[in-house]
Amino acid sequence: MRRRAVSGAALGAAATLVPMWPYTGVITPGRWTFVVVVLVAVIALTGLAARSAAARLRRGTRELIALCAQLAAAGMIGTALLAPEGAGFGLIPTSATVRVHGIRIQQALDEIVNGSAPLAASVPLATLLGLSFAVVAVLVDHLVAQRLALLAVLLTTVVGAMPMLVTFGGVNIAWFLLHAVLVLLLLRTAARGDRDSPREASFAVAMTVGAASVAGALIVAPGLPAAETLPGAGAALTVDANLRLGDDLRRPRETEVLTVVTTGTAAPYLRMATLSRFDGEVWRPDRSRLQPLSDGFGGADWTEEIATTQERTSIRVLGMSSSRLPVPYAAEEVFGVASGWSAMPLNRTVISRGRDAAGSDYTVEATVVTPTLEQIQAAEATAAPVDLQPAADLPPVIAETAREVTAGAQNDYDRLIALQDWFRSAFSYSLEAPVEEGFDGTGVEAVERFLQERTGYCIHFAGAFALMAQTMDMPVRIVVGYLPGNPTDQQRGDDTVYSVTSDQLHAWPEVFFSGIGWVPFEPTATLGVPTAFAPASTTGGTGGTPDEPGQEQGPTTAPTTGPTAGQDPRADEAGGGDALRTVDPRPVTYTVLGVLAVVLLPAAVRAVRRLVRFGRARAGDALAAWRELTDTLVDLGLPATDAQTVRMRAAELVEERGVDAAAIARLVDALEQAGYARNPRDAGDLAAPLRTVLRRLGGVLGPVARIRALMMPRSLLPRIRSRSDGARV
Repeated sequence: MRRRAVSGAALGAAATLVPMWPYTGVITPGRWTFVVVVLVAVIALTGLAARSAAARLRRGTRELIALCAQLAAAGMIGTALLAPEGAGFGLIPTSATVRVHGIRIQQALDEIVNGSAPLAASVPLATLLGLSFAVVAVLVDHLVAQRLALLAVLLTTVVGAMPMLVTFGGVNIAWFLLHAVLVLLLLRTAARGDRDSPREASFAVAMTVGAASVAGALIVAPGLPAAETLPGAGAALTVDANLRLGDDLRRPRETEVLTVVTTGTAAPYLRMATLSRFDGEVWRPDRSRLQPLSDGFGGADWTEEIATTQERTSIRVLGMSSSRLPVPYAAEEVFGVASGWSAMPLNRTVISRGRDAAGSDYTVEATVVTPTLEQIQAAEATAAPVDLQPAADLPPVIAETAREVTAGAQNDYDRLIALQDWFRSAFSYSLEAPVEEGFDGTGVEAVERFLQERTGYCIHFAGAFALMAQTMDMPVRIVVGYLPGNPTDQQRGDDTVYSVTSDQLHAWPEVFFSGIGWVPFEPTATLGVPTAFAPASTTGGTGGTPDEPGQEQGPTTAPTTGPTAGQDPRADEAGGGDALRTVDPRPVTYTVLGVLAVVLLPAAVRAVRRLVRFGRARAGDALAAWRELTDTLVDLGLPATDAQTVRMRAAELVEERGVDAAAIARLVDALEQAGYARNPRDAGDLAAPLRTVLRRLGGVLGPVARIRALMMPRSLLPRIRSRSDGARV
């Protein structure tokens, strides 16, 4: 008993730690991994000690004592590791500890929603993951102790697969293999612990079942991604605010992701996130308070002297998946979206912790801010109304180049226009050069190399522009979203329908001007529409109606002095994505299929065996029918010992389980004829009486027992058999 308790505790701990592994791919290992391992170990050891101390008590009481002890131990150790401040002796949780945990959990959720994988290990994430895995460890420990292997398998499978599902990442084949072995051990332990059906478990044969699980994982998980498509599944796009492209440059073929209808002169740029936190290597999405979408986006950043117009834009999401809704700037109200979406006033974007943009059809009321050339030249790019984090320790070449390019400019706006024009005229657009030359990324070294090579894609242009603006003490951030779509022949009412495709993902910088607000710029060579405001003399003092980024006219497909959004050099380049991470959602499907393969494989093997035996029983094979009856008893957890003769077992089933006496008598008679008669008579169809007996057994025990027998067939594990398979004739 002692050995069984130790092995059960160890298995419970392993079953919790194995699902932790996939999380290291989306959250950098650090404090949280240490916290999780310590808590899992403490919970396992506490449960073992409590059960040993209460060994003479009733099972229910023993488990209750173990649960209380585990919760107390986890609470104290978790407090000591995560929030000792305000705790009694730094160990005993208090109300202050609960408040700290609550605040940090909210911070962790904000990091997950607004961040990009892999997230940096932080105290809030350590708190969230530590407490979450502590709960999982307690549940798994008690499920293993109660020999509820099926529930333990389902729980650990869901927890382990979650990172692959929510990040649309690749399938972790190694985890599937390890999890398959874990499933085997859980089922084997549950079977060995069943006192009502004593049997000897052969490790060699049990490993055969594990090998089958491994084979299933290998076939389903890594095999299917090689397929181009799944029947009935269209191509889709997953978008996050991750600017570290690397291998994410390889994107699937161009697909339509949005359609746009607007009351403006042309389709606007659509923003999804802003990034103002630069750590020297990557720009990270802004994090800020959220408020109900019905409360709007906060006050205006522009003064009453600046001309504005109202535009209404309807957006239909077709082939894109994201926790962010694309919206024009500056959004004021959003109509037609489901509940669960929130506004981020910091950057006038829309975000959700639980919703997906896929399939959304909504309308945005936006204010278009239109200063005259004189107004914006008179304004200063001063401190923004939000806390920006300027980059530190930049290479001298960035500031020196910014001074050289803007040497002749007299005001902040002209300096930024000089930068924009320099990038658009002296640089070329390329998806290939950054990868081939080894400066693909947004870090300071990549920017320095980009300024030397003078070729790259929108991330390089936007990142270099932003850092150069920072060296001139200007508040700047990067926006990620979509270029304006291309007009189509379709109409919605009197308005043209614009089509936005997957290769129009984009990034651009914007700078804050006092009294005007955030002004976008377009430095990317040959893409988008460069910013240019009209003087008051040509606009009657009211300004134009530019679409983001600002310009005298909206983007068109006709030839212009500057490139437009309709001209996309990426169409001639192989592979590549831009600004946002483009991920094929099929790995999620394959992950789900791999999980189902591991979980359902025992049931599938048992179903095949059952079909084969019923086929033989239909042909009069009495031994096959009796073996199926015996295995069903084992699956249902009913007694099926070798000490019984077939008549003894039949009588017991009739008396205690109420099975049909005539039906089981036919099976007994056929089995005795096959075993003893010199010239046995034809038994006829034995499938019908067998089905009658099995149906009665399942009905007596209820749906829970039937589901457990279906999903966790113990009969697949070996046991000592006589020639009548578990009973003497």
